[in-house]
Amino acid sequence: MPTRDVALLLLRHLASGTGYLQYGSTMSSARQAFQEEPDADALVNRLSDAWCWLEAQALLSREPSQSDAFRRISADGMDLMKDPQGITRFEARERLSGPLHPDLEDTVRTNFDLGDYETACFAAMKAVEVAVRDASRLDNSLVGVKLMREAFRPHDNGKAGGALADAEAEGGEQAATANLFAGAMGAYKNPASHRTVDFDDPIEAAEIIQFADLLLRQVERAKRRIGEASA
Repeated sequence: MPTRDVALLLLRHLASGTGYLQYGSTMSSARQAFQEEPDADALVNRLSDAWCWLEAQALLSREPSQSDAFRRISADGMDLMKDPQGITRFEARERLSGPLHPDLEDTVRTNFDLGDYETACFAAMKAVEVAVRDASRLDNSLVGVKLMREAFRPHDNGKAGGALADAEAEGGEQAATANLFAGAMGAYKNPASHRTVDFDDPIEAAEIIQFADLLLRQVERAKRRIGEASA
């Protein structure tokens, strides 16, 4: 069983008790409970790993009114235990635990952390749209799918393509990039612009934001390519 799963079982056990928590007494109780097991040491070691995982994820925290030896279940830990979707929300936050593109760090991350997944996903794709327009210098009248198609229009038989298309890339790859950006707008930005979309899956929302992060980094790459070509 993965350490995370052992840790969640341990968290449920700890939440069922009363009073302050201590690592030493918890491990001693476990050793006593497992004393008849042939692999008692291995089981206690797994619980020790699980305890450390809970602390690393801030699901256990220090009890400020007691000595350093005492712990309590944190607010996030209690929320995780009370919410049937708590582990799903936790896993979704884990997917976005690393740094995002600067254009996503404020509004997008804030709305995601508040559980407003629809706004977070729309804002993420809006950031892609804005970045593409700024990098390609296309008119404001072009939006969404049309903007992507024009910005990444492939070079064709000597005919210049869109401002962000890579002339050095194979034609099929250029077309695929245009399709990638246009598809992102059509699937994840435009629907939210025209109707209410129920983004009730936090993991899917996190993946949409990660997708926007990837697209923004590709726009940055295109901007560097343009800068190098004009130097």
